[in-house]
Amino acid sequence: MKLIFATHNINKLREIKSIIKSNIELVSLDDVAFFDEIPEPFDTLHENALAKARHIYNRFCINCFADDTGLEVEALNGKPGVMSARYAGESKSDKENIKKLINELSGKANRNARFRTVISLILDNKEYYFEGIVNGRIIDIEKGSNGFGYDPVFIPNGFNKTFAEMTMEEKNLLSHRSAAVKKLVDFLNSL
Repeated sequence: MKLIFATHNINKLREIKSIIKSNIELVSLDDVAFFDEIPEPFDTLHENALAKARHIYNRFCINCFADDTGLEVEALNGKPGVMSARYAGESKSDKENIKKLINELSGKANRNARFRTVISLILDNKEYYFEGIVNGRIIDIEKGSNGFGYDPVFIPNGFNKTFAEMTMEEKNLLSHRSAAVKKLVDFLNSL
């Protein structure tokens, strides 16, 4: 089965390709020569994931899925949330986003946070949703060189190292995205 993953993010694509089964041909937006950014104007991960999937499905008439992921920090009332990638501005700089997050958490004892991914799948013109969550906490100092986004400052519950200190295989055993993708793959395998 051929599926378009509605992303330009090479890190997300690599992560999902390492999880998804070989009977599914996963292609990115770059593979179908779609180089535009898809607007994410909504206030929820669910709405943004659906909007991206609909945009690509309507354009190419190929089964596809899109995700939207956010880091939700308790002490910041769920921020950065849906704005995670653009938290420090439109440049989408991981370093600047982390810097802003650490600054806003300065002096706050509650460091509880969660990563949440919502996947919207459009398959034969029907819409499906899958969600994955991993709980953890934010630390003040970046650790590790793997991963991307907020991985260097996020330690999942039950562990003593950040996502960025884990191998991709370790992270994929417990990450929010892998949890959502596993639900997606289980659904596709059940068809």
